[in-house]
Amino acid sequence: MKIGLQIPNYTWPNGAPALGSELAEVASTADRAGFSSIAVMDHFFQIPGVGPIENDMLEAYTTLGFLAGHTDRARLFTLVTGVHYRDPGLLGKAITTLDILSEGRATLGIGAGWNEEESRGLGFAFPPVAERFERLEETLQYLLQLWSDDDGPFEGKHYQAERLLNVPQSLSRPHPPILIGGGGEKKTLRLVAKYAQACNLFNTPDLEHKLDVLKRHCENEGRDYDEITKTVYQTLDLGEHGENKDQLIDELGRLHRLGFAEAIGAVPGLPRLDPLERLGLEVLPAAALF
Repeated sequence: MKIGLQIPNYTWPNGAPALGSELAEVASTADRAGFSSIAVMDHFFQIPGVGPIENDMLEAYTTLGFLAGHTDRARLFTLVTGVHYRDPGLLGKAITTLDILSEGRATLGIGAGWNEEESRGLGFAFPPVAERFERLEETLQYLLQLWSDDDGPFEGKHYQAERLLNVPQSLSRPHPPILIGGGGEKKTLRLVAKYAQACNLFNTPDLEHKLDVLKRHCENEGRDYDEITKTVYQTLDLGEHGENKDQLIDELGRLHRLGFAEAIGAVPGLPRLDPLERLGLEVLPAAALF
């Protein structure tokens, strides 16, 4: 069982002037501690459940490029990009650039998007949900062509391009892994079965049911269910004095038995480094035995 770190919050005690140095320390510590991946949210306003919308938020792909320079081994991605925030050509170049500058450690995390408040606030188009799913599938098709040997035109309902030239190409071949986030049973999990190398689900009571739905979509698409990496969002909270350690390890074991290969989540207390170091010493070795 692998453990990935998600960083959803940048409102830290020392404020924006210290964010660069503190974020670099957090990332390098997580990398050394053995976290398999580091993920950031693709949001522009803070989201409910994490903090007020006025709290600090960094742009995702600038942040990932910064993290690439302060890590050596962890995979880097968004959990997850809203498809309506960037046209596929810009998104494809961003992921390709991240993959090259991180020496092949980029993953495309993507979903249909949901945050109308920040979209309207900053002036992003926010199409209806059905159209966002159309754009999601079309973006996946576009990117798979962009990362292939076919640099010809692309003609879709929502996106048209004259030449999908992508030089230099990504180091990850045939392309950076695609992770689709979300548990929508009719559309999202169907797209996972059709296009993705990985999915991300929330640790909710219907988790086993979601996996069964994904399995049925794989059967319909002629896809091997076992070749899709299942990841799950799980907060990595040891407790102030480590009192949650055994409970967390037990839960990671349960998730592994369900078929999840990686748990990705926030670590309370950042930018303090000791929670990351303790997880690296006490939880990651135990999870590696599953």
